[in-house]
Amino acid sequence: MPKVTAQGKSFESDQGSNLRKVLLEHGVALYNGNAKVINCRGLGSCGTCAVELDGEVSEPNWKDKARRSLPPHSPTANRRLACQTKVLGDVCVTKYDGFWGQGDQTVWTP
Repeated sequence: MPKVTAQGKSFESDQGSNLRKVLLEHGVALYNGNAKVINCRGLGSCGTCAVELDGEVSEPNWKDKARRSLPPHSPTANRRLACQTKVLGDVCVTKYDGFWGQGDQTVWTP
């Protein structure tokens, strides 16, 4: 089983699981500020679950690519939408500041 590390926690996940669901199920505070209340609940349209990933995950789908191509995100930033990402192997997750997680200051790291 793949191991997910985020916010100082490590836990196992089924291969192919949705990263957003896995993080929330394990009590990881995925959203910054009011994004805890105002988010798309995993539809891939808001971009507030953007995180940096190090490990084995699915390739970005069209929703992930489309949302991250719009401001305040940048398609060149090393971010992915947790709601559109599948866990394929061990992965470390880092969250950054800003409503959409688009900032440059770390909120939490593995």
